[in-house]
Amino acid sequence: MKSLEQGSELLEASTEYSHPTLALVVWIILILGLGSGAGIFFGPGTWFQSLVKPDWNPPGWLFGPVWTLLYTMMAISVWKLRRAACQTGAAKSSAMFLFWLQLLLNLAWTPIFFGLQLPAVAFAEICLLWCVALSTALAFGKISGVAGYLLVPYLLWLSFALVLNGTIWLLNS
Repeated sequence: MKSLEQGSELLEASTEYSHPTLALVVWIILILGLGSGAGIFFGPGTWFQSLVKPDWNPPGWLFGPVWTLLYTMMAISVWKLRRAACQTGAAKSSAMFLFWLQLLLNLAWTPIFFGLQLPAVAFAEICLLWCVALSTALAFGKISGVAGYLLVPYLLWLSFALVLNGTIWLLNS
C-alpha cells in the first residue's frame, strides 16, 4: 500500500500539475489495467455458470462495460482530488489512503469469489469494501465535490453487487 501511495506522489510531482491531461490518462490506464487484470486472471468460469442465480442477475456481457465506466470515473475522481486546492495535505493523504484501500479491496473480491470460489467470504469482503468506498467518497467530497460525486455510481453498483453476492451465496448454501 505504501508503494502505491509513493507512486501516486511521484505521479503528482511529475505530471499532475505540469501535464494534467497526461496525468489523467495515466490514472485511467492504471486503474483500468488493475481492474482488467483481476477480471482476466480470475473471471467467471464453469463453477460460476453452475451456480443458482436470481432472475435479476445481469447478463455476463454487461459487467465489462459497467466496470470500464466505473473504473474510468474512479480515475477521473482521483485525478480531480489530486488537482484540488486543499488547505491541508493531511486531508488529501487520508483520502488517498482510503482510495488505495478501497481499490485493493475491490481487486481482492474477484479472486476470492471466482478464484477461491468462496461466496460467503466474498460477501464479508464486499461489505467491508462498501464501507471503505463510502468513506472514500465522503473524504473525496470534502475536498472536491465533483471527485466525491463521481464515486456515487460506483457505490450504487457496489450496493447491487453486494446484494447479488449475498443472494448467490444464500441460493447455493
